[in-house]
Amino acid sequence: MTCLFPIPAFFFLAIILQIAIQQSLAWGHFDPTKGFISLPFNRSYYHIQKPYDLPEDQRYSFINGVHKCWVYSADKPHSLTSRTPARTEIAIQGYNYSSGNWQFEGYGYIPYGTSGVCIMQIFGARPHATTLMLTVHNGTLSYYSSTVLVPYIYDEWFRLNVIHDVDASKVKVYINGTLKIEANGRGGTSHTFKCGVYAQNVSSYYMESCWKGIKILTRCD
Repeated sequence: MTCLFPIPAFFFLAIILQIAIQQSLAWGHFDPTKGFISLPFNRSYYHIQKPYDLPEDQRYSFINGVHKCWVYSADKPHSLTSRTPARTEIAIQGYNYSSGNWQFEGYGYIPYGTSGVCIMQIFGARPHATTLMLTVHNGTLSYYSSTVLVPYIYDEWFRLNVIHDVDASKVKVYINGTLKIEANGRGGTSHTFKCGVYAQNVSSYYMESCWKGIKILTRCD
């Protein structure tokens, strides 16, 4: 006859605590969304900017909750009149803003080899076109191309939170719950969030990013 000894309750508590600590280390222990309200978000709140001569499903997919955006450096721009490089971006159209405190949250994934590309931006500024651009060059995630935020970002999911306080003219970027940069705003009277792939200087031939859990939030103080 086998004797079964009861396992002390503190043993299970220790395991739960260890898991919580590991998760905190992996995703950061600060929640940037605290104090913000998550707004409705579905296909009616965004559209896909992609090469104008191609159908959407040749550069974008949404399967099992994951948005996949890809583009080739030789692709056409997103409109006949545009002179910008190739892009496939999820452009938020339902939440353009000109004041207040707004936030983008999403979980991103950049595969090895994608380089010379903007993966997320706040569109709208003056005299510039953008208030924020997050770029990837040879695996390094940067604020524009000047400030390194993560030395190596390839092949792993990361949590991205971007907060734009228009009235204070400040932008904050959090990666996995850790503040990576606080930058000044760049003016402008209308702003919107975008994510995906947008070719920059010396881009790779193929560029791709995946996104899930996208949220648009605002703060009501």
